[in-house]
Parts: sequence; C-alpha cells; structure tokens
Amino acid sequence: MSWCGQVLYSGTAKGTVLRLEAPISFWGGISPDNARVVLENHPQRGVKITDKILIVPDPIGSSSSAAILLELLYAKIAPKGLILGTNKDAILPISVLVAEQMGWNTIPIIAMENPTFKSGEELEIKPDGTIHSI
Repeated sequence: MSWCGQVLYSGTAKGTVLRLEAPISFWGGISPDNARVVLENHPQRGVKITDKILIVPDPIGSSSSAAILLELLYAKIAPKGLILGTNKDAILPISVLVAEQMGWNTIPIIAMENPTFKSGEELEIKPDGTIHSI
C-alpha cells in the first residue's frame, strides 16, 4: 500500500514505526540526552525514538521543540523520519533545515490529515511525500 502526505522537509527514510499514543511536544516530552519519551504520564514514557519512523498524530507545538530535534540530529539519536498529524508543528522542519546547513544528517518530515500507521509496521518515505508499506 502507499499513501501521500504533505512534505514539510524532503528526504528518504526506511524503518519501523513508533506511533506515539498521546499528544506530545519535543520540548519537555523527549529527552535530548537519550531520545526517550520523558513526559510524565505519557503512555510511552521511557520508549526510545531513535531510528524509528515516528508517528506523532497530535504534536504540541513549541518553538523549543526545534532545539530538541536539532540536538537529537547532532547526537545522531534522532528518529529516521517524522509523520505528523493534523496539528502539524511547523517549527520542527526548521531544526532539520539548520542541521542541513551545519552538514549534519537530516530526516524527512511529512504531514498527514490522519496518519493511521501502527507501531511495528515497516514504512518507507520517499522525497515526494509518498509513504510505502514494506
């Protein structure tokens, strides 16, 4: 199967899905030290987002979220790609743009109206926003 999303930052990624089951902001919700969910009472508290295709159906925007994602990219512990839901956080692509300017690895960021992907699925993201099940 394949789907198409809105490209917020183009790139390719292939990997296992981690779907966050509750709203989250990268600032205060994800540790920049170890890439684990640290938000108190989050259902996936303690889960590491490194090397996952991270599905965030309900991102909570914060300008500081870009700084956290940038730190994850710098430390090479970022997810492989992000798929954001309806409340797409327009600030997150800025961190990837900065990473590119610094010569660091980047990740694709895609927005979808209702991403239904489940944890454990295998996906591939293409530069045009096409997402394939693999």
